Amino acid sequence: MACGRAKPSAFAVVFGLAAALSSGACAQVLSIGDDGAVTTYSAPAVYTDAEVRTIAPPEPAPLMRAAPEEVVQLIRESSARHAVPAQIVEAVAWQESRFNHAAVSSKGARGVMQLLPTTASDLGVDASDLRSNIDGGAAYLAQQLRRFGDVKLALAAYNAGPKAVERYGGVPPYAETQSYVRAIMARLAAAPAAGAGAQ
Repeated sequence: MACGRAKPSAFAVVFGLAAALSSGACAQVLSIGDDGAVTTYSAPAVYTDAEVRTIAPPEPAPLMRAAPEEVVQLIRESSARHAVPAQIVEAVAWQESRFNHAAVSSKGARGVMQLLPTTASDLGVDASDLRSNIDGGAAYLAQQLRRFGDVKLALAAYNAGPKAVERYGGVPPYAETQSYVRAIMARLAAAPAAGAGAQ
């Protein structure tokens, strides 16, 4: 092995990564080269022959961000039409697309409310039209709120489908759905609404 910075052993890398992830603090890995030189590595990293690149945790999305004015107005209108609190529609719109009407998921869900083509068709709305997309999302939320009578279950149904909620008798044990429900409930608890305002 050449002199200078030594590549740490696989055990050292794995141990350092595990320690950093489990503790939430910065772990340090010491590597001792053939020449006795000690190199300190902090935090989880990817090691290649060319470089050592630190793995930075993703930046958390800001909890509060105001919706564009057009989206705010359409959420208010659709919320009133379907008797769904505007705060809930706004929070779902934020979680689904960050208010981005150009958003398209890997499953083909479209727009601010991320409506799947089948859902949009069942609701009789055009997912590519902003007004129609928001109205369809509000209508679908209203259906789930009436069906389950509980905000958390309605949100879970919006994400995973009502049949999954019925099958499990509650929020399904899917990591994505549980995270989705927690994130929206946290947003709802943080403020009456981040842009859409209360009805």
